Amino acid sequence: MSLLADQRILLGVCGGIAAYKAAELVRRLRERGADVQVVMTANATRFVGEATFQALSGRPVRSTLWDAQAEAAMGHIELARWADAIVVAPASASTLARLAHGLADDLLSTLALASTAPLWLAPAMNQAMWAHPATQANIGTLRQRGARILGPGVGDQACGDVGAGRMLEPLEIVAALEQAALPGSSLLAGRHVLVSAGPTYEDLDPVRYLGNRSSGRMGFAIAARAAAMGARVTLVAGPVQLPTPPGVRRIDVRSAQQMRDAVLAEADAADVYIGAAAVADFRPRGVAEDKIKKTQDGLTLALERNPDILAELGARPQRPLLVGFAAETRDVEAYARDKLARKNLDLIAANQVGEGRGFEVADNALVLFSADGRRIDLGHAGKDVLAGRLLEVVAQQLPAREPETA
Repeated sequence: MSLLADQRILLGVCGGIAAYKAAELVRRLRERGADVQVVMTANATRFVGEATFQALSGRPVRSTLWDAQAEAAMGHIELARWADAIVVAPASASTLARLAHGLADDLLSTLALASTAPLWLAPAMNQAMWAHPATQANIGTLRQRGARILGPGVGDQACGDVGAGRMLEPLEIVAALEQAALPGSSLLAGRHVLVSAGPTYEDLDPVRYLGNRSSGRMGFAIAARAAAMGARVTLVAGPVQLPTPPGVRRIDVRSAQQMRDAVLAEADAADVYIGAAAVADFRPRGVAEDKIKKTQDGLTLALERNPDILAELGARPQRPLLVGFAAETRDVEAYARDKLARKNLDLIAANQVGEGRGFEVADNALVLFSADGRRIDLGHAGKDVLAGRLLEVVAQQLPAREPETA
């Protein structure tokens, strides 16, 4: 049985070309046994007709507060109480502003204000509108109040622009809702989880670089699961070809120095930092302006140490909960415990790599070591499963810490 079976989902549809995707979303939710009530804004009806959503959902569409028959018994309050979740997809810039400022001037905004159900928002708008400080401030306010933001995606837009602002695909939204329905989905509600993932590349010249084999899958799985568990998630990603998990804010970097700067800029506002990235220990002392030519049989590279992000955070008097990773080819426990103590971490996840283990594979095996001496075997499983097990332990470390406040 689907995790969404018998869930009562109120789907808000706003004006915009992405409204056509909402029809597919209704179909996918109904396939999983959810009961879907569509509420459209006035502008949404200019893009897709009410009859389409009525046929797909099996329920009359609501679009106005001034429906005499529906409101004879305060229908908007009944709907607000009926919903197990409110999903707004697409969520326009106008509706985001209404919700952030607590307006109740149409049926959808009134329902959102009158309901205690979880609120999910899938923004869809022009890339410049999404990037505007007003929109970003509204998104920040809504996140702080507990709304879960799904996307937006990045790519071609109907107006001809390219960038962030595309509504996530219906199956991506469904997957996020299903993840949230898993046990423990509110363990990190109100927390800010900062994750780093992937490799770093240290340039030698305009063509070559020093790198490693990290795929970023473990860090991305942690970010995805943390978002599904109710956290506000910031993901600092090295150069990987992975899609951004729903509800996660992503910062792309290339070098260890760039990753260090991005992580430290976010760390003060984070409750937890999980350093899953494989950060290069060394970088070339200088980067050649032109491609290095094969003019001799050998080449000697002068390297210098990169900054140690975890150690730098561990030395701070005020810091988030720190979770490190130790990927080793031998003596895994000894090296992990040494790193745990030396960098003043709270937890470290250790795994053996090489010979088809750890890097570039879909599964992993992790053992956690804590600063108070505990050893917690998370077992061998897919990286998404291990991410959930890791975050359950992290959540147990947090009750004594105050969650973020709006």
